[in-house]
Amino acid sequence: MDLFLQQILTGLANGAIYACLALAVVMIYQAIDHFNFAQGEMAMFSTYICWAMIAGGLPYWVAFFATIIISFVGGLAIERIIFKPLHSAPVLSHVVVFIGLVAIFNSTAGAIWDHTIKTFPSPFPDGSFAGLIGLHEIGMFFVTLIMLLGIFGFFRFTRIGMAMQAAAANPDSAGLVGIRVGWMLALGWGLAAAIGAVAGMMIAPIVFLDPNMMLGILLYGFASAIVGGISSPGGAVAGGFLVGIIENLAGTYIPAIGSELKLTVALILIVTVLLFKPNGLFGKTIVTRV
Repeated sequence: MDLFLQQILTGLANGAIYACLALAVVMIYQAIDHFNFAQGEMAMFSTYICWAMIAGGLPYWVAFFATIIISFVGGLAIERIIFKPLHSAPVLSHVVVFIGLVAIFNSTAGAIWDHTIKTFPSPFPDGSFAGLIGLHEIGMFFVTLIMLLGIFGFFRFTRIGMAMQAAAANPDSAGLVGIRVGWMLALGWGLAAAIGAVAGMMIAPIVFLDPNMMLGILLYGFASAIVGGISSPGGAVAGGFLVGIIENLAGTYIPAIGSELKLTVALILIVTVLLFKPNGLFGKTIVTRV
């Protein structure tokens, strides 16, 4: 029983990180109808920025919030400088740009901070709670949960948040009522980059810091978005927690999977959901009239 409870709690903690990346992925998808394959590399680069500030003497939480601001500005700039001119470009053009961003962020991080694995500090004390889950995992869960609740409140109760939702859902109608659609989409990019930065900074003490640290985590984020529903931000968050729990339980109780093949669980979930419920568990069916 203790083992089962331990895997559930750890799955919730990991799922909070997957939920963050899934939400960031969904926000970009709703803005441009494409997956942001560079989301993990953007989060990794932000995590390196935080590490550099901490190494330079800044307190952890000062560097943490400074990194969020820097990431927000960086995401907004990427949309304004790179993707705004590509608004009407073919799908292949977007894919090529995303691949280019992956290579740029990865190689630049390696060139600045080298490719050696580094330890990233945790703001939470060592130890565990009742021997079931580490204190960092508990702190990681609550930090990401607070952020997710804050984002929900932002979209639900603020004029800018509601304008961003309207711009993503129906740009033409939003523009007719005076919403500056282009800037709303840019703010979405900035917010997605900031969310990814939080995910990177929270998971780095567990997976350690190197330019490839987010590759597997991003796959879990994609799986979470697809399981929950690529058209539903709330569904993507729920999908993150589901994926976290399922991959932990599968790795523990299915001997053929173990800890080495947990990524396989994410791939199986993606294929299964696409086969039987293409819109995700909480996604909306989009009907187009012709």
